[in-house]
Amino acid sequence: MFETTAWRERAPRLVRSARAVDALLPAALVALSFVPGIAHQGVDLAELPDDRTLDPLGLVLIAAQAAPLVLRRRFPVACLAAVAAAFTAFQLLRYPDAFASLGLLVALYTVGTRPPRRPAPVAAGALAAYALVCCCLYLAGSPTTAADYLAFGLVLLACCALGRWVRARALDAEERRRRAEADAAAAERARIARDLHDVVTHHVTSMVVQADTAGYLLGRSDGVGSTLAGIGETGRRALDDLRHLLGVLDPREDPAGPSLGGLAGLVERSRGAGQSVDLVEDGEPRPMLPRQEEALYRVVQESVTNALKHAPGGHVLVRIEHGDEAVGARITTGGGAPPAEGAGPPRPRSGGRGLTGLRERVGAVGGELRAGPSDDGGFTVHAIVPRGET
Repeated sequence: MFETTAWRERAPRLVRSARAVDALLPAALVALSFVPGIAHQGVDLAELPDDRTLDPLGLVLIAAQAAPLVLRRRFPVACLAAVAAAFTAFQLLRYPDAFASLGLLVALYTVGTRPPRRPAPVAAGALAAYALVCCCLYLAGSPTTAADYLAFGLVLLACCALGRWVRARALDAEERRRRAEADAAAAERARIARDLHDVVTHHVTSMVVQADTAGYLLGRSDGVGSTLAGIGETGRRALDDLRHLLGVLDPREDPAGPSLGGLAGLVERSRGAGQSVDLVEDGEPRPMLPRQEEALYRVVQESVTNALKHAPGGHVLVRIEHGDEAVGARITTGGGAPPAEGAGPPRPRSGGRGLTGLRERVGAVGGELRAGPSDDGGFTVHAIVPRGET
């Protein structure tokens, strides 16, 4: 986890550093082309007599052999073509060697690190272009032999191969980093699953057993016994949800989560707990992805539970809107009458994470959730989730 955060913090700095290098490299190549002692330490393929002094055209060609490198990462093939054309013109016009001609090797290396989507046509075009350049230099009177052209071609190929090797090493390192992050995430999920199993399920199971025992002793017909029976049933449902959550956290499992088909049962259980709930469906139900369907179910479940805790006696309307591209869930809670001070058992306090967790869950599947007070003093939760590819 810490490694992932550190990488994300480093990534923008690495991008800025790469852009700085791409901007400074062409300037450095051009500048070194006029430094005594190294100005003529460039690439010379033609070996023609340097009988032409630098003029404005020569200066332009020196710049043209380096300037395209600014865009070498975004357009590697186009950059290579521009640099190679300027290099060939510089050689044929018999200008003295320039340090900027090393830009040809840099452009070839970049093509190796960022290969084109269709390498075969590009490679064929590059081979044909190199053969044409060799013919032009031969016709211009170059003393370079066929063996020299072959050796120079192998050097160019080696620059491209070096780039491909560096790319392969970088991809391998990135894959190892991703695997390490996935292993760390799996280990964290396994730890959470163990904690849930060892702590939460133990306490909930104990609550269910005690509620069932007390209900049996008091009798099912008794009002208190019926309430305890409801507590036991709710506890069993909580255990089922916990088992589902444990399965989600365990990468070896692929559990089936709740679906919209289970909303009728959810509504009936809420009515049994004393909450007035109605379920209305608009449109024609159609299949959707399980994660999207579970997200909508959780929105309804959390909203109805919040109504039971914060608006006892208020009417809850659950409206499911089946659309062509998305499915919506609108849960409207009317303003219930709060219990008088000191009357009845204390209501459970909210941890404040319900709506936040719902927004995160809905957002994770590409949906949107809005929640807020309604005009009649109640509360409305509206979630829209894309149907997804089924």
